[in-house]
Amino acid sequence: MSSTVRPTSIIGAASRTLANAALPPRVRHILEAINALAGQTLTTSLNLALNEFERQLFKQADRARSSQQQSEHFAELQRLRQHRADVVPRYLAGLETSLARLRETPEHDPAEEPPPQDPLQFQRLTLVEDTDLDRDIVLREIGRREAQRGGTPLLLLGQRFAVLAGRPAFDPERLPIGPFALCRVLRDAGDTLHMTLDSQLLLYRVFERQVMERYGELVERLNVLLTHEGVLPGLVYLPYRPRTQGQSRGRGAASGSAGAVSQRPLTGWHGQARPSAWSGALMAGLASRQPHPGAETGEGEAAPAEAAQASAGEIPEQAVFAALQGMLTEHRGGLSGNAGLAGAAGQMPGVILPLDAVVNVLGAMQAIPSPARTSGRPRRTVDDLRQAMLARMRESHGPEAGLSQEHSDTFELLGMLYHEIGREVHEDAPAQDLLEKLQVPVVRAAVQDRSFFVRDQHPARELLNSVAESGATWLADDDADPQLVLRLEQAVDKVVEEYAGDESVFERANREVQEHYRAQAHKAEVSERRQVEAARGRDRLETAKHSAATTIAARLGGRKPPQFVQALINQAWADVLTLTALRHGEESEEWREREEATGRIIDITCAAEAPADPELAGQIDSALRQVGYHEDEASAIARRLSRSDEDENTSRTELTAKLKARARLGEGEHAEAKKVKPPARTTEEQGCYEHLRTLPFGTWFEFVHNQQGDVRRQRLSWYSPVTDNALFVNARGHKVGEQSLDSLARLMAQGQARIVTEDKGRLIDRAWHATLRVLRGLAGRSDDGALGAASA
Repeated sequence: MSSTVRPTSIIGAASRTLANAALPPRVRHILEAINALAGQTLTTSLNLALNEFERQLFKQADRARSSQQQSEHFAELQRLRQHRADVVPRYLAGLETSLARLRETPEHDPAEEPPPQDPLQFQRLTLVEDTDLDRDIVLREIGRREAQRGGTPLLLLGQRFAVLAGRPAFDPERLPIGPFALCRVLRDAGDTLHMTLDSQLLLYRVFERQVMERYGELVERLNVLLTHEGVLPGLVYLPYRPRTQGQSRGRGAASGSAGAVSQRPLTGWHGQARPSAWSGALMAGLASRQPHPGAETGEGEAAPAEAAQASAGEIPEQAVFAALQGMLTEHRGGLSGNAGLAGAAGQMPGVILPLDAVVNVLGAMQAIPSPARTSGRPRRTVDDLRQAMLARMRESHGPEAGLSQEHSDTFELLGMLYHEIGREVHEDAPAQDLLEKLQVPVVRAAVQDRSFFVRDQHPARELLNSVAESGATWLADDDADPQLVLRLEQAVDKVVEEYAGDESVFERANREVQEHYRAQAHKAEVSERRQVEAARGRDRLETAKHSAATTIAARLGGRKPPQFVQALINQAWADVLTLTALRHGEESEEWREREEATGRIIDITCAAEAPADPELAGQIDSALRQVGYHEDEASAIARRLSRSDEDENTSRTELTAKLKARARLGEGEHAEAKKVKPPARTTEEQGCYEHLRTLPFGTWFEFVHNQQGDVRRQRLSWYSPVTDNALFVNARGHKVGEQSLDSLARLMAQGQARIVTEDKGRLIDRAWHATLRVLRGLAGRSDDGALGAASA
């Protein structure tokens, strides 16, 4: 009987938790979020499954054929009620154990494979082993069916988990939270009930109906969560499309306004863009300014980019910061005509204050409450902060006290960065006040840690970006979120009160803000999904209308029935065909019947003398009532369309008035204007159009909305490959407009619309690129290397 205990049980294998798992901090944080989301989702489904399981057991007891069977079923029911409270906690513990073992790489998992059997020793098989095999077969079939239904979202989830595990992509069988893993956890959790094989198999079937039917929704929510956490945020599935002979890999036809094709489009929601590497950007610029060995021989044109990658990974932070200081010195030399700046740079203080003194003065300034800002008072800059700090320092350390060159450079770099950030934030946005309030803590963080300008994803910079993006200039007035502003105010106040050199204060504050961003993104996705479904419905309606019109034209074949009859066919009967195409499709039997009826209508109404067809009249009458025509209208139209001559009982004037007053199928109060065929596209417009049709849903665009060049961001939520209709929503998932891909391509060619790529997604990264361009003095030059694509 030892085979009843599985040594490879997920739960029994060391009872792992995420807290004691050997995982990197960021991976552990993400897995904890995944575990919390999955636990919240599965707990409800598991309780529903147990309720259904209990009902099924009671029903079996009620239908038992003998008293012995009934007592056995009641005994099973009693065991369920006795141990039910242990099932869900054990299941969630097993799920956490599966996640905690993410980075373990065993050669094979025996739990996923049936035990090997020796064909020469059949006599050793027991009933328990048969029971285990039956359970494995049933659970594996459940997992297989769900894996087939999972489709693309499940494959994308496997790719994202591979990033967390640092290994190749997981297939559904190996995915720690995949359908097979959920079934294995169920087997271990179900053992707590101590029930017979038949009852366990019944539990598995109920689990498939109540839990696995909702697994697809969990997969989508997990993909959204990982996207928000920055794990392959732009990941989409694109089918392989082989190139024809002579087709170029590049897409040089699109203009610069269409954006660099090599850059991936931004698809994340507001506040969830993927961060870029600051050190890589800095070293890429340095590499592009220096000759490389391949330049003389004509080999290795991509050497600057490769050197930048190597530099970013191999050069220590101290050397990178030194290079940044060198750029700052060159910048000062290039502006030597500014006497004030030159004097400040060239005059060394008599007493250089140590780091502790600088930090103490900044700490004292941080403790002073910020005065309420009046409408006429100008905002404090980082240079104003430096002057105020120097004045306080000189009161204690003498008039010759000053900052070291490194600290002066830090202040100057922060001043330039703050200036560029301020240019991308609305002047009257609450974010401006919060940025000013963050100046002292951010300066303290940068002074104490020189990696502030070098290290990727520094916590202080991340919070700075979250605050700035809440008031970005590309946001419209209806994109404002008062709840986000309140959360940001609380986070900034907490940093001002608690920061004393521990960067985890910034990290905790930004994590709270990011939680709100994630909740906001989830709401936006729900709203966007509704808009997309509505747009798809309108697109299907338009396609159905086109099919109806094409069918009528084909059946007419050049014949011209009376004008009044033609109006009835093109309006009333066209609505019938449209509704049939929508409900049943153009391959259905109902559609074929409507096509035959269309031909009979046209044959009868176009004939000189043809007898009335009562059967056709009844068919027309029934179809028109399904569309929504009143009984008398449907009867009158049916009588006229089923005979060749006028009906004495039908008033043409009255019926015409009713038809004009009646809204067509799918049209509201304001019918769409008749589409005018646009002129032919130019070569540039055609290149933009072809590029548009390769973009994934969710790509962000910037549209110029005034003569000053101000832009608004809108998200391309969906477009129809058939009709070219495109749907755009704002940062909150609300519909802001619809247009065709053709008109969008023309706007791109004119520079009135452009794709937002990932390197331009985050405000602080754009500000950093702009700061580097100022330092290099490259304004107006085109040899900016890897940084020229960043927007000023």
